[in-house]
Order: sequence, then C-alpha cells, then structure tokens
Amino acid sequence: MFEGQPKGLYALALANTGERFGYYTMLAIFTLYLQAKFGFSAGTTGIFYSTFLMLAYLTPLFGGIAADKLGYGKLIKVGIFVMFFGYVLMALPTFKGMAGIIVMSLALLLIACGTGMFKGNLQVLVGNLYDKAPYQKRRDSGFSIFYMAINIGALFAPTASVKLTNWILGMHGFTYDGNIPQLCHQYLDNAVSMTPQALQQLHAAIATQHFTGSISDFCQQYIDTLSLSYNAGFSVACFSLIASFLIYWLFRNTYKDADYNSKTAAAKGEPEVELSPAETKQRIIALILVFIVVIFFWMSFHQNGLSLTYFARDYTTNIATGATRFGFDVTNIVAAILMVYGLFGIFQSKTSKGKIIGSALTILPLIYIIVNMNGMEDKIVFMPQIFQQFNPSFVVGLTPFSLAIFGYLASKGKEPSAPRKIAYGMLVAAAAYCLMAFGSFNLPSPNEVKAGVTFTPVQPTLLIGTYLILTFGELLLSPMGISFVSKVAPPKYKGTMMGG
Repeated sequence: MFEGQPKGLYALALANTGERFGYYTMLAIFTLYLQAKFGFSAGTTGIFYSTFLMLAYLTPLFGGIAADKLGYGKLIKVGIFVMFFGYVLMALPTFKGMAGIIVMSLALLLIACGTGMFKGNLQVLVGNLYDKAPYQKRRDSGFSIFYMAINIGALFAPTASVKLTNWILGMHGFTYDGNIPQLCHQYLDNAVSMTPQALQQLHAAIATQHFTGSISDFCQQYIDTLSLSYNAGFSVACFSLIASFLIYWLFRNTYKDADYNSKTAAAKGEPEVELSPAETKQRIIALILVFIVVIFFWMSFHQNGLSLTYFARDYTTNIATGATRFGFDVTNIVAAILMVYGLFGIFQSKTSKGKIIGSALTILPLIYIIVNMNGMEDKIVFMPQIFQQFNPSFVVGLTPFSLAIFGYLASKGKEPSAPRKIAYGMLVAAAAYCLMAFGSFNLPSPNEVKAGVTFTPVQPTLLIGTYLILTFGELLLSPMGISFVSKVAPPKYKGTMMGG
C-alpha cells in the first residue's frame, strides 16, 4: 500500500490533513453554534449551512480555472491565507446580533473562497506526481492514501471540539446539555409563549447546573459561555492551518516537480499530452456527467452536519454503555486502526523486520484497548458532535481492505471501472439512509419534541451503523473518483476539472 509511492504524496497529504482537521472541527459544531449563539431555527440554520457548503463546493471550480492559468502552487498558498483570516473571524467571540451574523457570513465567504483555491489544486499536484512512468500504476492507491490522510484530520476534529466545549463550560461552572440553548432562547425571546412542559424542562435543567441566579441570567450566561466554547473550537482551525502551511512550505522540494500546468510543463521538462479538440470535448463531457451524478451522493452525505447532527442531539440517547462505549473514546478507535494496519503489515510485509513491526502494531494496541475498556466508566455521557468521528475513522480503518479487494480484482481482470464504482457507491449510500428511515419510525416530530413530548431515545448504534454503511459508499466513490478525474482530465483543464 505505502511502497513505491512518491515522497511528495506524504507532504501534500499531511498538508491536507492539517487543513481538514480545522475544517471538520468547524463543521462538527457549526450548526450547533448557529442555534446556540443566534437562536436560529432548524430551517434558518439549514440555509446558512447549505449555502456555505454550496460555496465551499462551487468555488473550487473557479479556483481551478484560475490555477490552470496562474499556477497551482500560487493559488494553494493564497487559499491557505484566505481561509486563515476566515477562521480568525469565526473565532472572535465579541460580535452579537446582526453584527455577529454579518461578521460570521463574511468569515464563511472567506473560508469557502480559500477552500476553492486550496482543495482542488492540491489534488491536482497529487495527480501530477503520478503522471511519471514509475508511479502511474499506483495512482489509485496513492489517492486512497491521500484521502485517508484527509480523514485522519477529520477523525480527531470532533474530540477536539468536545474537549474545548467541556473545558470552557466547566470553567464557568456549567455542563453540556443539548436541550438548554433552545429552551434558553425560547425563554429570552418570549417566556409567556413557552408550554408548561418546556418551562418545566428549563427549570429542571437549571437545577442540574446548580445555578442560583434568575432564570434570565442563567439563560444569557449559558448561551454566552457555550457560544464562547464554539468560538474556541473555530480557533483550532487557525492553528491547524498554520501547521498545514508549514508542512506545505518546508517539504516543497518533494513535490515541486509536480507544480506545473500546461503552460509551464515544457519548462519543467514534463512532456504534455496533445489531445485533439474532439477528444478534449469527449473527456470533458464524460467528466461532467460523472459530476452531475455525484451531486446526489454529496447531497445525502452532508446531512451529517445537519439533519444527522439534529438527530444525534434530539432523538439519540447521550449515554453509551457496554461495548458501545468503545467508539466514544477516540484513543480506542486509533488503537483499532493501528491493529488493522498491523495485521496487514504481518501478511503483506516481505521482510522479517516488517512482520515484527506489524506484530507490535497489532499486539500493543490490543493490550491498550483491553486495559482502557476495563478502566472506563460503566456509562459514558457524550455530545452530539462526537458522532462526526465515526465516518472518518471508518474511512481510515477500511482503506486497506478497499485497496486489497480492488487489488485482488485487478489481478483477476475483474476490477470495476471508476464510473461503475461510483454507481455502486450511490446504491450503498441509499441503503444507509434506508436504515436511518426505518430507525426513525414512530418518533415524534421536531415540533412535538420542542413542545416537550416525551419519548424513548434511540440507541447510538443506529447512527453508527448509518455512518458505517455510508462510508462503504464513500470509499467506492470519492478517492476513486478523484483519481479518475486526475487521469482523464485534459492537461489544459486539470484544475478546472478537479474543481468540478
């Protein structure tokens, strides 16, 4: 898996890991932040969330068009700085009301524009690494490693946000309760309109926080403190971008030969493939058709930060017991992932040294898991954003299996084409939401929940299972799709097509 890959892959992958760590830290808490600080309804929150994601996915098209003319490396560096200033604005805790909404909107625009200059063009550099003859056959595995690195950043993001939230709330004598912000905003906006059930819930929540002041003081202080904790989560993205830039800049010698476009290829000594206008048009049309299809996958996938986060907060129990506790400690997940790679090292390594390292990576994490599970509390209370760690952890843990399966099929001449893999990925994603739909039967509506209707919350395994199946679809679609684009895109339009 890791053998024979160009050195530049690891530098670019680690640079992307840093950037994605910050991005997914923000995304894990973004909708919760909007509702906690501004008291937005689920619908208004959805508009902000979806508009931001629309821009974050649309701007890479324009970033790619610009990079095809100006150079990929230049746009990547500018993108990092633009994103940085966006995250700085998100981290500022001073703005409230309309001023806060305006500053936040400007911040989101900067982050989206910076993402547009950074994300797709970094992937073009990765693709250029594999244009050289020694590496061409390793393109798919290279992009799988690159995609795995993206998800390593995403894996630790929810835990970082949870730790910061708990730390800041604890400093002010509070603990997290996902129901409190909504109840507080209801009380501050119009206390007399609250139902008796909702008012009773608020009184019960205040009692658990051991607050002795007035209800209005509690509501304002809790909202301000929770909002501050989310601002601290956004500040994590600032530091992760600094790390990303340092990696990108310090190790530039490992990938500088890949920083060329069609105009500078000759100067770099890279032979440019000449395509006829007809072939260029044919390739672009084929890619556009793929782009149109995968819109529906990402439309469903990104419910993770919206409806699935609401479901985790409002409909899922926040307590894990028994074996379920395993997944709510990120160190257990990391240990399990190390075991997977250790086992692959044992069976795939050709040297005794490699097998010894593989054995150590298998046995030591297993010992840690056993000791850690025995020392954990019988019941673990968790926050809704922690569910965001399951998808990236599954991606990182399942990537070796994905490569092994497709490698085996390729050796038999039976590996599906990239478009066929994408089609399979769409069907698997549909299955994930079928599971979610069945698990949601007989639950009260959001309005009924808001009014205080009681019900039995579902177990965390429903969301974990949904994310697992969704990850199977993602592995079929995303890393292979990126590799396919880098392979098929006409040389003059690599940035544009990767942005697409």
